[in-house]
Amino acid sequence: MDYKLPKRIENSNKATYGRVLNIAGSDYMSGAACLSSLSALKIGCGYCFLCSTDRVIDAVASQTQNVVFLPRKDMTQYIENADVIEIGCGLSTNFDALEIFKTFLGCIKPSQRVLVDADGLNILAKNYDLYKNSQIKNLILTPHPKEAARLLEKTTEEILSDIKKSAREISEKFGCITVLKTHKTYVYSPDGREYTNTTGNNSMAKAGSGDVLAGMISGLLAQGMDMFEGACLGVYLHGLCGDLAKEKLTEYSVMAEDLISFIPDAIKFYLKN
Repeated sequence: MDYKLPKRIENSNKATYGRVLNIAGSDYMSGAACLSSLSALKIGCGYCFLCSTDRVIDAVASQTQNVVFLPRKDMTQYIENADVIEIGCGLSTNFDALEIFKTFLGCIKPSQRVLVDADGLNILAKNYDLYKNSQIKNLILTPHPKEAARLLEKTTEEILSDIKKSAREISEKFGCITVLKTHKTYVYSPDGREYTNTTGNNSMAKAGSGDVLAGMISGLLAQGMDMFEGACLGVYLHGLCGDLAKEKLTEYSVMAEDLISFIPDAIKFYLKN
């Protein structure tokens, strides 16, 4: 891995490092919204706006003062100014979530960068026509094998039988960069670039780990990284966080929130090596 981290400029401000709009969370899944927001900030973006339900906003606000909160009714006002829109972490797949997803698709501009994860992927799998009629041009999808199976209308076994082929098929179908998450996450771009990750371990097999990854990639993209390079570097650093956390906490006791706390150590290690 030889991609450069985004430059930090001495004469700068929070706007210099980009705005992530995170459309995430539902009343009983506030953790995903919190993890995906904080990881975007911890990797270096300037702003993270969390658009969610009042209940989620209250829950996340009790844990951090670093996120800007937006009620869902105000979502369309902020999509226009976002550098990256991250959607899906803990969103649920109910009627309200579907309406939010439809509204998002109707507001997006071709120049904006989009990352879809988790429940966003499940909604996308059932509403392919809505996506095809949208203006999304810069898209990253981050499925695990079951989500990939839904996107391609295949079985999980078929996905696992050839991870690289499955990622390529998703990229071809959606015109996107695909981050197919397994023990060796594979990243594929429609222009033919590909990357198989070498970091990470079984301690990361915990709820919330994928939310942290989504936030890390979004935060790198907000700082201006190339879409493919940002996805690859996010995956690499995410796995490195897991490796460093495992050394200190054992493979049994690493939690998703621990991955966020190890982002500075992962960055230091990466810069030295």
